[in-house]
Amino acid sequence: MFQNALRTSLSLCRSTVSSCLRSQTFRRFLSQESRTKIQAAVTEYPVVLFMKGNPEQPMCGFSRGVVKILSAFDIPPEKFKTYNVLEDLELRTGIKEFSEWPTIPQLYVNGEFVGGSDIALSMFQSGELETLLEQHGVIPKASESPS
Repeated sequence: MFQNALRTSLSLCRSTVSSCLRSQTFRRFLSQESRTKIQAAVTEYPVVLFMKGNPEQPMCGFSRGVVKILSAFDIPPEKFKTYNVLEDLELRTGIKEFSEWPTIPQLYVNGEFVGGSDIALSMFQSGELETLLEQHGVIPKASESPS
């Protein structure tokens, strides 16, 4: 009987803590200065990737995967920028709050959040990512590409 009461009590505590963690009381609030910096970063280049490491040396498999996907499109360097979130704790936590997306990497095209590695992979496989990059003038349309 005591064990059942303890389990019930622990279950209630877990659900209360869980709901508090999801509530704004426990959320970290991004400063306006940090929000402005991140907004400037995502709009500075047509394609922006917040990742762990850099394209030459990704520090996680998910970041490596998105870099490989993007490299398939030969995006000109003047249209593509990466940020290593491991070099800046404020950026690492701030970008998650900015996008309301809990994981890294995060891909932005034309200032708009596209998604993480799973979404980038899905869009790559379906052809949606290529279409998105073409629509925003990041890469030439397939019909305009030299044969």
